[in-house]
Amino acid sequence: MTAARICLVGATGRMGLAISRALDERADLALVAAIARPGHAALGRDLGALSGGKKWGVAITDALAAGIEAADVVIDFSHHSHVAATVDACVAGSRALVLGTTGYGEEASRKLVDAAARIPLLVAANTSLALNVLLALVRSAAAALPESYDIEIVETHHRRKVDAPSGTALALGAAAGEGRSLAPAGAEITGSRPGPRETGPIGYAVSRGGDVVGEHEVRFLGLGEQLRLSHIATDRAIFARGALAAARWLVGRPAGRYSMGDVLSIKSES
Repeated sequence: MTAARICLVGATGRMGLAISRALDERADLALVAAIARPGHAALGRDLGALSGGKKWGVAITDALAAGIEAADVVIDFSHHSHVAATVDACVAGSRALVLGTTGYGEEASRKLVDAAARIPLLVAANTSLALNVLLALVRSAAAALPESYDIEIVETHHRRKVDAPSGTALALGAAAGEGRSLAPAGAEITGSRPGPRETGPIGYAVSRGGDVVGEHEVRFLGLGEQLRLSHIATDRAIFARGALAAARWLVGRPAGRYSMGDVLSIKSES
């Protein structure tokens, strides 16, 4: 099998470095471009040497368009403010895109809708394989249990995480909402709000601290019983391995918007 060529955007971030190390395990994938923001201190350095893994002979650069042109598929785990530029460049270069960045705004969301008509696009708030199985379980549980069971999503991340609730928590809420056939709604953080809980809305509770990689629990709270479905990440490598699996799967697919559920052959009930 010919190795698929990868352009990694956000190469110097936590996930970028984890993906660089995880590439050591994949003979079917080859890094051809590593992109960082202009002015980054690591520009010119070999990404593999920076990450502590195999030296790839690929210098970190800020030349986004050239990096994308050299690749078959782009993986983006950059800052949310750079997502729109990555999407535009992938569309211009007709390259597949795996987007793991979260917290982007309406402009980037609109661009993603347009991009899916022109390129293969996989958007995942969380690329862990097990977490995406959890999404399917949450969807099924929400469909099976009556609305008298309140749904609360509790998530914990490291102190440096910017967005709250996390993109994964929102994805879990969306899956629960799909199961109950609820219209999409804004995420309301209810964990510290005083007063009685209103029946119906999906609630979110957020904790930040230390170096927690990621913990998510979906609670279906009924009268006299609870169902709790959870996922705990202890190593960022799980997200890197999932992103690489998604990238390899996406190469050669027709234009459209895909998810990790497609990679895992999990059928959505939505």
